[in-house]
Amino acid sequence: MNAIVASSVSKRYGATLALDSLDLAIERGEVFGLLGPNGSGKTTFIRLLAGYLLPTAGRLEVEGRDSVRHSLETRALIGYVPEAAPVYGNMRVREFLAFMARLRGVPARKVGEAVDRVIAALALAAVANRPAHTLSRGYRQRTAIAQALIHDPPIVILDEPTNGLDPRQIIEIRELIRGLAGRRTVIVSSHVLSEVARVADRVGILLGGRLLGVRAMADTPDLEAWFLSVA
Repeated sequence: MNAIVASSVSKRYGATLALDSLDLAIERGEVFGLLGPNGSGKTTFIRLLAGYLLPTAGRLEVEGRDSVRHSLETRALIGYVPEAAPVYGNMRVREFLAFMARLRGVPARKVGEAVDRVIAALALAAVANRPAHTLSRGYRQRTAIAQALIHDPPIVILDEPTNGLDPRQIIEIRELIRGLAGRRTVIVSSHVLSEVARVADRVGILLGGRLLGVRAMADTPDLEAWFLSVA
C-alpha cells in the first residue's frame, strides 16, 4: 500500500494555477525528493498534504484516507517541518517539545517519554534546557524536526531542510533523514539537486505546477542531466 496517492490534484490561487493535475504515488518507507525551483509548486503540494490547504480539484489520499473527508485523521499521521523551522523562541527546548506533544494529542502520562525520545533521537540533550532563541541554526532545525516526530507519525515532510545550514550541519541532517528511511515515509522538498540526490530513493521534478517525471535515484546516475533534459 502506498503512503500517499495524489490523483489529478490541482490548486488555484485566483487566476494562478499553482498545481496542475498532479498524479503521484509515494511508497511507504521511502525517502521521496521533490525537486524544482522556487515557485514550481513544491510547497503548495506539501501544504495540501499537511492539511494547510484544500485542493481545488482531484483527490489526495494519506495512508488510504481522503485528506479532505478525513482531515483530522490524516493530519495526525504527518509530521511537518516548514522551511523557516519555526520554534517559539521564548520557550526552552524541552518545554517547547512538551507543548507540541500536547498539541499533537500525546496523552499527558506519555508526554515526558515522548520528549525524552526525540531529544535522544535528535541529539538535543546539550541544549534541552536552553531558550530556543539562543540556539544555532543547526540546533533550531533539529528542534523543528523533533517537534515533527513528537507524536511518532508514519510520514514526515521536510521543506528545504538544509537551507541556511553550514556544511557540517548539512551532513548531520542528511544522516538524520536517511536514518528515518524504512521506519517512516519521508518527503524532502528542495531546489538543490545535490541535496536531493544524496538522501532520496526516488525523485520527482516539479516545474510550473506540473510533475515532469519521477525516477529512482539508483537508475539516475546524473540527476543534473536528467533535470535539464525535462525542465
